[in-house]
Amino acid sequence: MGVGMRRAQEADRDFVVELLDEAFMDDPVSGWVFPGEEHRRARHAGLMGVFTDVTFAEGFIDLAEDGSAVALWLDVPDEPHGPEGGEGADGDEEDVPAQVRAAVDPDNERVEQIARLTDAIHPVGRAHVYLWMIGVRPDRQGEGLGTALMAPVLERCDREGLPAYLEASNARSRALYERLGFVFTGTALDLPDGPSLWPMWREPQAG
Repeated sequence: MGVGMRRAQEADRDFVVELLDEAFMDDPVSGWVFPGEEHRRARHAGLMGVFTDVTFAEGFIDLAEDGSAVALWLDVPDEPHGPEGGEGADGDEEDVPAQVRAAVDPDNERVEQIARLTDAIHPVGRAHVYLWMIGVRPDRQGEGLGTALMAPVLERCDREGLPAYLEASNARSRALYERLGFVFTGTALDLPDGPSLWPMWREPQAG
């Protein structure tokens, strides 16, 4: 590719949020979560900020050095304790989707709904690497940046015997992931009155 990749740091936070905001502004799922272009442009970056902060806290972010692409990854243990839920200081289970909705767009139930729906289909019981989001600037799509950004993590998966998981949000990305060894799990997530997400699983590959 000729484009270097590096691990993002906390100082990159605002840049990562801006890149995700641009990359996903016209994504079908973003359009479902935030119907109406004006509303989406007002609220979308806030949700990308939450995703970025959670990933810095619980996972890692890889960034193209020229600022063209970014990937958010989480290492999920055998018994995941992921971004959708957690325990507070008093030991009570936190309702993270509801908290995100309250912080980002309190009157928009879809902000909460998308988190609950994707959590419900997430595989459990086996450690894996989760590609939560991968975004490429619209004017740089089709250059192979997504593949280049994913390659080091997938190589690590193969070395360590780790599966990988993601949800494809459109047919084009699904085709890309299939070329990288991901397989559709067989049951799509059809958002109510909206687009579909395709859960995809990749077994570690030898040689």
